[in-house]
Amino acid sequence: MQLTPDAAKIRRWREERHWSQEHLADLAGIGLRTVQRIETGNPASRETLMALAAAFNVDVIALTVDAKTEAAAIVRREQDRKLSALRLTFWINLACYALGVIVFAGISLGVGNGTFVMLWPLIWWTVGVAGHGLAVVLVELVTRYERQAGAAE
Repeated sequence: MQLTPDAAKIRRWREERHWSQEHLADLAGIGLRTVQRIETGNPASRETLMALAAAFNVDVIALTVDAKTEAAAIVRREQDRKLSALRLTFWINLACYALGVIVFAGISLGVGNGTFVMLWPLIWWTVGVAGHGLAVVLVELVTRYERQAGAAE
């Protein structure tokens, strides 16, 4: 049965003890190449993890990746990516709005005869940008609330 070792934790523990990969392999009674494969994130047999756990003087479970924690981290990264994309769309929309205001002002100055002829399009575009901004704020607040509620559990 293949288990998923926590490669970063194993490497960190080895480096904290100032052990080389060769030294860890000798202590655990496994091959150097096996240690190298594990530290690059490849799966390992139960026997190999038991040997590493004995070398580190910990339980085997301490060397494995917790699937629940890993899944939560993946979901969080995906949420962060989507939230960043939403923020970016808002900033692009706002930049286009600023350029549009300048163009509308130019049109109104050239054609308007003293009135701002582009008033209604500008008002509705402002409503659209404000709605987009409100959506970003609400998503940020909901995400923050969900993460605080998840952390409290």
